[in-house]
Amino acid sequence: MIPTLFGVMLITFVVIQFVPGGPVEQLVAQMKGQGGHGEASAGIEGLYRGAKGLDEERLNELKAYYGFDKPAWQRFGEMIGNYLSFNLGESYYHHKTVMELVVDKLPVSISLGLWTFFITYLTCIPLGVAKAVREGTPFDVITSTVILIGYAIPGFVLGITLLVLFGGGSFYDVFPLRGLVSDNWSELPLIDQILDYLWHMVLPVTASVVGSFAVMTMLTKNSFLEEIRKQYVLTARAKGLTENSVLYRHIFRNAMIPLVTGFPAAFIGAFFTGSLLIETIFSLDGLGLLSYESVLKRDYPVVLGTLYLFTLMGLIAKLITDICYVVIDPRIQFESVER
Repeated sequence: MIPTLFGVMLITFVVIQFVPGGPVEQLVAQMKGQGGHGEASAGIEGLYRGAKGLDEERLNELKAYYGFDKPAWQRFGEMIGNYLSFNLGESYYHHKTVMELVVDKLPVSISLGLWTFFITYLTCIPLGVAKAVREGTPFDVITSTVILIGYAIPGFVLGITLLVLFGGGSFYDVFPLRGLVSDNWSELPLIDQILDYLWHMVLPVTASVVGSFAVMTMLTKNSFLEEIRKQYVLTARAKGLTENSVLYRHIFRNAMIPLVTGFPAAFIGAFFTGSLLIETIFSLDGLGLLSYESVLKRDYPVVLGTLYLFTLMGLIAKLITDICYVVIDPRIQFESVER
């Protein structure tokens, strides 16, 4: 985990050094009236001298303000040292720490991620089991066709379609167009707050979850089919056990191994999943939109800080997944076996 995390940060940092249009160049352009972001110029006054532009001394002051006056290796070392204590730095443009920005954006990403996670698991596992038991029947064919069509439709296309149909577009005005809650949400009673939140989440969650059905459902089906065809299932049936007993007492645990072991990574990922297109379409200010804007603005502390945090969480999730393999199936051993 440690070399992987270090390698990800090193490669990203090196790539950033060669990306044109950094924060210094953007601020100079903003000073010249060619665009840019006014917030970034806070604390930098009197550096630009009209038609004279920026002389070398002023440019050096600007580089020092952003910390670019130090060699790249020194900046990388200081960055990693700060990250070890979870000091992820401060945004160039938002004037907040990276951790504060992540916490501010988390409600949107958690809402989308957790709803997508639970709906996917609670729908796809029973559906996959039903398809495995009824393999080759009209039910199996029809459900496979429906979920594969849903998988083929991009989430942002489905989101736009839902807005046109049910968001006050050309047909029905049933669901809100934007936001996580209504503007007067804080003034509503508790039950109305819950209903208002759920009302706002219907369309974005639907657009996010439909494409996830196919993979999980087919994985569940194929996993159960593989177990159903094994010898121990024939033996259990030969002993006179009922089909439900064979399915849920013998097949279920073995068939669920590839699904349950992926549960920790999917659950942790649900907290930090940001969908740029879904968030943009439904005007949800989450982590996906934050990451995209940070790349465009060359807000390096946010880019690198969020990358460090999300990579670390992903590696921890992979570690938990490996541990779950051993807990669920004692036959799996990671240590070498003496022969």
